[in-house]
Amino acid sequence: MPKTPEAALARSLLAWYRRHGRDLPWRRTRDPYRVWVSEVMLQQTTVRAVVPYYRRFLGRFPTLRALARAPLPRVLAAWSGLGYYRRARHLHAAARIIVKDHAGRFPSRPDQVRALPGVGRYTAGALLSIVFGRQEPVVDGNVARVLSRLFLMRGDARGRASQERLWDLARGLVRAAPADPGDLNQALMELGATLCSPLAPRCPLCPVARRCRARAAGAQEAIPGRRRARAPVDLAATLVLVARRGRFLMRRRRRTGLMDGLWEFPALEGDQGGAGAAVSGDLRLEPLERVATLRHTITYRRLRIEVRRARLLSEPRGRDYRWVSPAGARRLPASSLVAKVLGSLPPGQAPRHRV
Repeated sequence: MPKTPEAALARSLLAWYRRHGRDLPWRRTRDPYRVWVSEVMLQQTTVRAVVPYYRRFLGRFPTLRALARAPLPRVLAAWSGLGYYRRARHLHAAARIIVKDHAGRFPSRPDQVRALPGVGRYTAGALLSIVFGRQEPVVDGNVARVLSRLFLMRGDARGRASQERLWDLARGLVRAAPADPGDLNQALMELGATLCSPLAPRCPLCPVARRCRARAAGAQEAIPGRRRARAPVDLAATLVLVARRGRFLMRRRRRTGLMDGLWEFPALEGDQGGAGAAVSGDLRLEPLERVATLRHTITYRRLRIEVRRARLLSEPRGRDYRWVSPAGARRLPASSLVAKVLGSLPPGQAPRHRV
């Protein structure tokens, strides 16, 4: 192999990764299904949050065929609390495509992998390199930060020109790796996740610090340039708990573009948290006493949620309503807010208003 700067850099990263890489469950396998599940879960979610979900998910759907056979509500229930539910829908849809079009075998051709729902440039590169040993690059947030610092790339790393430059750099490194391009890609991701952090990078421990142009320029904390974060929006909402024979009334969300198909407690429309009749969708109800006030964040939205008991003034109709026990509510496909509301109830306070 030619002794290029890229080859030397790749060797240093690989040696460090094989000695210091974290022992994570998806790194103990080359099973494409298990690696794929981990990569989808890790999108916009921390390793710490993913590990327990990964283990539970594979316990329920141990094979790609098991996932493809499962009804979508069961898949969403297993995903509940992890957020970004479109990932679960794409995972389920792709599993069914693989069973139908590829006889249940995960495809190894780049064009076939990239054609799967929810599989973009990064996920395809990760799967093709880690599982199939192809010299395909990856660029996620961690890799972008590492490469921006190594090659002194100033400006917003998420801009179009910067992204193309980063992918070119990642491609050059993975092709220069002496062996196992999957390990090289994971080394870049691991370095960004553990040492080359956004703030206060731990440069003295970095295996490639001597080759880092940003560190040589004293600019490691200023690179990559940061895009101004979207300003948070403060919102208020009122959720109601309607109880009957030890069960709560829940409603399935429809056609909102956010968390479609998940179950939730009814929310009052507008500022209707006071006494008197109120409307929640097609329900009429009477808000009663306040149970709790919660804080909940969804991306840039900061919610202040008042939880009230309520009495029905009209009966719910249709399949999008269900009476559910507290234990059953935790098994439904629902956001983490449902568990937060149930957790806010004082100990021993079961549903008590008969309607």
